[in-house]
Amino acid sequence: MSTSAAATMDRSDFRNVLVSGTKLGVVTGVGVVAYLVLTRLLPPGVPRDAMLSLLVLATGVLVSLLPGEWAGSRDTEGVAGAAAIGLWGSIAFMAIDIILLRPFKAYPWTWDAIGGGSTWWYLPIWWMLGTFLAWMGGMLTAGRHARGPTTLAGTAMPVVIGAVALSAVGKLAGLPVTLPVVVGAGYTVSLAVLALVSLRKA
Repeated sequence: MSTSAAATMDRSDFRNVLVSGTKLGVVTGVGVVAYLVLTRLLPPGVPRDAMLSLLVLATGVLVSLLPGEWAGSRDTEGVAGAAAIGLWGSIAFMAIDIILLRPFKAYPWTWDAIGGGSTWWYLPIWWMLGTFLAWMGGMLTAGRHARGPTTLAGTAMPVVIGAVALSAVGKLAGLPVTLPVVVGAGYTVSLAVLALVSLRKA
């Protein structure tokens, strides 16, 4: 792809980062609320774990790949724009979390107990994770488009397949965590590996 074509696609300007990041924060909030609702409505068991895992995958695809689409990730600037959208999206979700979710005690006490009773321990981790996912998604989007036009579904499919494969290996290995957690970790690893491989082949 020529430099001029990449520049035409690039939408990493400050305004787009703020607008897209805010939308991403809302998407994240919807995913978290849906997870909390399903956790409370469904009895523990394989069906609930399966539904929660599907929700984790769907939300993972959106929060990691939409920033690359919105920033027009085709080159370095576009990838950086995607990462910036991910960072602002995690900050926007933080506002939703503090204003709407925390007052209603949406999370179990064990979540806060990890940080010694503090509700702030996870925020830097959330910012880093949101930025990392969007950064890797932007890299993967740029690498895929360098080899020809692709869609969000086309970019996501190999990542999802990799996540499912890694999750199966993790459960067979007896990891002592729930299936949705294994799926989330598998998705993150799959995304990072495929992003790096995609850029190498671009």
